[in-house]
Amino acid sequence: MAGDAPAFNPHFVVSQKFPEATYTYSERDATLYALGIGACARDAVDGDELKYVYHEDGQEFIQVLPTFAALFALGSVSMSSLLPGLEYDPRLLLHGQQYIELYKPLPSSGRIQNKVALAGLHDKGKAAIVEIETKSYNEFGELLCMNRLTAFLRGAGGFSTSSKPFSYSNYPANQVPAIKIPEQQPFTVFEDSTQPSQALLYRLSGDYNPLHSDPALAKVAGFSRPILHGLCTLGFAVRAVIKCICKGDPNMVKSILGRFLLHVYPGETLITEMWLQGMRVIYQTKVKERNRTVLAGFVDLRNLTSSL
Repeated sequence: MAGDAPAFNPHFVVSQKFPEATYTYSERDATLYALGIGACARDAVDGDELKYVYHEDGQEFIQVLPTFAALFALGSVSMSSLLPGLEYDPRLLLHGQQYIELYKPLPSSGRIQNKVALAGLHDKGKAAIVEIETKSYNEFGELLCMNRLTAFLRGAGGFSTSSKPFSYSNYPANQVPAIKIPEQQPFTVFEDSTQPSQALLYRLSGDYNPLHSDPALAKVAGFSRPILHGLCTLGFAVRAVIKCICKGDPNMVKSILGRFLLHVYPGETLITEMWLQGMRVIYQTKVKERNRTVLAGFVDLRNLTSSL
């Protein structure tokens, strides 16, 4: 009976601790991910990108793209265990934003220990905003990276216990500022094509949501066909920044923000526009065929070459 369901207590939820989780990956996983976000798709011997899939001294020496860090949080904790007692329809969950901080270059393989926390919970009336933070450590206990995923749970709001809407964050409000796309012409623009099978390739990195592979389910969700994973689109955009701004050096990337604005269909062309603001690259990615912005955010860099 509905009356027997546990009441949702937001104050209890934000105070609870979650068990640690382990994520293990190999050089093959890192290579498959790179191919899944388009590395070497246009040129199999691309001088900037071959290092993500091949090294003459062996696969243990390949470099790992920084957005690979987003995979560490996959399956660490379920939304239902994070939010006991909150009623929501999983089909109405929207991945709104991904924020990543990188502290060390990612190894070509590893056993990662993840510590998960609820970083934010906000009652927006008709929806709830949930922020899940995952800190990932290597086998020596060194912090490699931090992911913060923002999800919108449509229909899950209205849980506040007082007249003031419940809102909790465990990080400074100015850490992830609002994105303002500059009015001037971009510093540089990069065009890249996704493949019709892009989502089928990317899903092999661990996100098996059938929305990206099942035509019938995609139509039920309101799409004409399966859509591309948002994190795949983010991988394409950050790879463009690395290629155009970082001269192919992935270790220049310090932090990444991506806000998912609209879906992408596999096979569409992505145009990423980039603006330099000090050590920050503001970017937005558009679908060429529909002339719609699908992603926007920034990439913070550790250093810039004077040649720029």
